[in-house]
Amino acid sequence: MDLIPAPGHVSGHGDDVFVLCSETRLAAGDGAEGTERWLRSALGAATGFPLAAGSGDNGIRLSLDPAVTGELGAEGYRLTVSPDSVDLVGGGPAGLFWGAQTLRQLLGPDAYRRAPLPGREWRLPVTRIEDAPRFAWRGLMLDVSRHFMPKDGVLRYLDLLAAHKLNVFHFHLTDDQGWRIEIKRHPRLTETGSWRARTKIGHRASPLWEEKPHGGYYTQDDIREIVAYAAERHITVVPEIDIPGHSQAAIAAYPELGNTDVIDTNSLSVWDTWGISANVLAPTDTTLRFYEGVFEELLELFPSTFVHVGGDECLKDQWKRSPAAQARIKELGLADEDELQSWFIRHFDSWLAARGRRLIGWDEILEGGLAPGAAVSSWRGYQGGITAARAGHDVVMCPEQQVYLDHRQAGGDDEPMPIGYVRTLEDVYRFEPVPPQLSPDEARHVLGAQANVWTEVMENQARVDYQTFPRLAAFAEVVWSRLPAPADRDFTDFEQRMAAHYRRLDALGVGYRPPTGPLPWQRRPAPEGMTAASLGRPIEGAPPNV
Repeated sequence: MDLIPAPGHVSGHGDDVFVLCSETRLAAGDGAEGTERWLRSALGAATGFPLAAGSGDNGIRLSLDPAVTGELGAEGYRLTVSPDSVDLVGGGPAGLFWGAQTLRQLLGPDAYRRAPLPGREWRLPVTRIEDAPRFAWRGLMLDVSRHFMPKDGVLRYLDLLAAHKLNVFHFHLTDDQGWRIEIKRHPRLTETGSWRARTKIGHRASPLWEEKPHGGYYTQDDIREIVAYAAERHITVVPEIDIPGHSQAAIAAYPELGNTDVIDTNSLSVWDTWGISANVLAPTDTTLRFYEGVFEELLELFPSTFVHVGGDECLKDQWKRSPAAQARIKELGLADEDELQSWFIRHFDSWLAARGRRLIGWDEILEGGLAPGAAVSSWRGYQGGITAARAGHDVVMCPEQQVYLDHRQAGGDDEPMPIGYVRTLEDVYRFEPVPPQLSPDEARHVLGAQANVWTEVMENQARVDYQTFPRLAAFAEVVWSRLPAPADRDFTDFEQRMAAHYRRLDALGVGYRPPTGPLPWQRRPAPEGMTAASLGRPIEGAPPNV
């Protein structure tokens, strides 16, 4: 039936149809009001039909049913289409909403348009679908620090996540190259930290620069709007404030946060190139109190259980040279700088836990000892996730080798920026979130998976679209559908269903990479005297963060 992600069970599919028309009514039971509003808005725009409230024949009925909850879970749904009516029943509000996404797909690609086209007939095939997700965490991480995405673009991506039944938006808000969220008690974080003077073009070894300022940030009201918009679509927004590394933008705004006894932090600016900055936070009480203030404001804006603290790629050179850091290590009875980073992360693990939240961080938080209540985003392959799960910690699988969507999709020179590994649509489709090395009890700690989109070489929405799609559709099926082992997956069937899905993406205005390769305007011609390869990193096995 060309559905993506593939549903769990389909029966009764035949030649009969339910015809949606101007007289079709939409009825919602208790708890179904949110999906009713969304469905009327989305389908009303595409069809021009009012979908007035009411029941009876020629109607769509939305309801919740505890029996469906028991059989399929809160995110499960049952969709029954007869020639006279449509019944959509959810195990919970989220399940009902995911069922509405399936209903929209069944109406065809034009159901994704914002205004009706003339002469369209709207038909739903008579069928019965029972469906539920495999994983509770089905996510996309978007880096808005390296290249800022304005608020409207973020809201658009939340719609794209919802269309693919993804339910976690990991919001990477801070890094060396920019601080993107308003913190009222520390205004210089955005006054100074949200703008850089220029930007490297391509890989950090490239000699090319865009010689103009780049930046932007979200006000707290912007964040409230984004979080509310996501919640209406049953998407949880997990914020990330990266500590203690990837913090040069914060140090540029507040020099006292840096290791002032070994470098002149007053001379630092927001970083304008890529890679891993040596300028990391000082392990002082001043730094702890500063970031406690940051997280206090963050918790008021984001209701998510998890808060991401980064914890990755923290270079220890300044701590090794810093008398203050070495004194801190001695004072705390720590063995080395790795344990100092672990102490830093553990502090915020306890701080967040005391406020009813949970810390999650990149798998470097395993180094020097894992914070007791922390969960792990396993990005450097599977091993971090395996280690964490075996120690009883929850894991989100996002290995760079499989689901870093900033990596190139083909090996040809016509790719816009040949960074990192080649990972094709089929490669992503064969990604398996649960490592076979885990026992069934250990595997229960795998909450799910997410695809990561780092934006060093994605300067605008068109570039983000190109890298993210269509591979995000393959990822969505991996984390929603109960697929066989990777080698046994029917990629040919998926490709056939993608033929219809490309038309949905067209209607949504997504600038995806066509299966035949980049279109002429999607290629990035190399400047005179340079090859595309010299702008990127076309080397298998390259680290992901260029």
